[in-house]
Amino acid sequence: METKTGTTTEGCCSVLVQPIDTADAEPLARAFAALGDPVRLRLFSLIASSGPVCSCDLLEPLSKSQPTISHHTKALAEAGLIVGEKQGRWVWWSAVPRRVEELRAALSAR
Repeated sequence: METKTGTTTEGCCSVLVQPIDTADAEPLARAFAALGDPVRLRLFSLIASSGPVCSCDLLEPLSKSQPTISHHTKALAEAGLIVGEKQGRWVWWSAVPRRVEELRAALSAR
């Protein structure tokens, strides 16, 4: 069968894998949307690679103010990518290992 572009569709037998489950797609979409901001992506990479990190230590590497860091850590926490523990005046942030693995699995070949 010939298409409008002149190519044929016969013999076109792509082997498709199953897409991400509907139930998994929504939380993954929220996580990827949170990471769609360059500051949040950089922030998440710092936290995920450094282990527990104090908010005070995130200001200089990103050249951002404390309110900006707070805004972005809140968005990452709401997406379930990081968790915080308040210690004194500051919050210590850690990546959620299960969520990191879910993102990796979603991006890898199925």
